[in-house]
Amino acid sequence: QKMPPSLPATINIREPRWDQSTFQGRAKHFFMVTDPRNLLLSGATLEEARRVVEEYRAGTVPPGLTEDQLWRAKYIYDSAFHPDTGEKMLLVGRMSAQVPMNMTITGCMLTFYRTTPAVLFWQWVNQSFNAVVNYTNRSGDAPITPSQLGTAYVSATTGAVVTALGLKSLTKHLPAIISRYVPFAAVAAANCINIPLMRQRELKLGIPVTDENGNRLGESTAAAQKAIFQVVVSRIGMAAPAMAIPPVIMNALEKRAFLKRYPYLNAPLQVGLVGLCLVFATPLCCALFPQKSSMAVSRLEPEVQARIREKDPRLETVYFNKGL
Repeated sequence: QKMPPSLPATINIREPRWDQSTFQGRAKHFFMVTDPRNLLLSGATLEEARRVVEEYRAGTVPPGLTEDQLWRAKYIYDSAFHPDTGEKMLLVGRMSAQVPMNMTITGCMLTFYRTTPAVLFWQWVNQSFNAVVNYTNRSGDAPITPSQLGTAYVSATTGAVVTALGLKSLTKHLPAIISRYVPFAAVAAANCINIPLMRQRELKLGIPVTDENGNRLGESTAAAQKAIFQVVVSRIGMAAPAMAIPPVIMNALEKRAFLKRYPYLNAPLQVGLVGLCLVFATPLCCALFPQKSSMAVSRLEPEVQARIREKDPRLETVYFNKGL
């Protein structure tokens, strides 16, 4: 039996497998990154993926390794190990935990929205989870200090709770369906507070901008503002279907005899509906904007423009990593 030809050592596994300039390519990439099944992989499987990736990057191709196996190992490795530090990430903070964790928390926020203690508790749980995710996926280039993490956590939790309770009191005399959307408004408000605060260092000092070959040209706060805006839009978009569609369905179901007879099915049904929305919304909203985002040089701050013009007067576009 003939051995399969040896794999070339030139495949760039530092980049995603699919073309990131198209929405379809980005969506395929994020469906792999957010796959909840990665949470079930054993420690031995994770270590084996790490070994394959590190050996391949060092120029050693394990005999018999196929291209599909290499990409599978790369996505398993990326799902569990931090890209900058190489440390194994906290289980609940991984991208593959986004769907099961958000499904449970969002489902409960939408189910238990009628009493003030329940609103307080579930908004606090949601922001605690967000803080863990933001800390786990922090950039090694711009680490988050404990005081920044604490400030962002307290501010986002306060913002979410104040929004939720304020809107809850306003919707007392409105139709029941309106009050079901209070958790979504609170989550959207918290995202607008949490993400800029988590990334305040980037807003003050700027983020690295490069040419299309990855050569660093300087740091730009204008690029940081665009990157953070895109992430806020993606996060709100991620929450929107899961928090907008189930309330309509549940509002209709609660008027039927079935749920009146079995009220304990309310929470599991809500969580299941949210999960169904999130399985698609999470990767598709991560894919809304390219990870390697771009910006016209003319939109940067004057001093950064001047430095770039000195290096390359003909350069029209710069690139930067928008974060997640």
